[in-house]
Amino acid sequence: MQKALGRALSLECDVVGVIADGGEVADAAARLQPVLIVLDLNLPTISGLDVCRQVTLDMPGVKVIVISATSDEAIRDDAMAAGASGFFLKAAASDLIEAIKRIWTESK
Repeated sequence: MQKALGRALSLECDVVGVIADGGEVADAAARLQPVLIVLDLNLPTISGLDVCRQVTLDMPGVKVIVISATSDEAIRDDAMAAGASGFFLKAAASDLIEAIKRIWTESK
């Protein structure tokens, strides 16, 4: 999923990194200084929600969009409470790309 999403996003924006392990995301974000992070809810080592909390606390200017295979509203609410700027289903790739463009433009 991460490789396919990385390829799809690279057609529309600058992808500075693709990280597969939740334990590596915060360090990579500090090193790469992204404007926006697309974060899978289910990551190995550390959950996407925990990574979202950590990144938004450490780097308040970075926007985080959480993606998930589930449409559970409670999970979406948890992601937003953790600091996410958006929550999308993995199946809604075109909506995700539009949200990334909008958030990226607003961040400039």
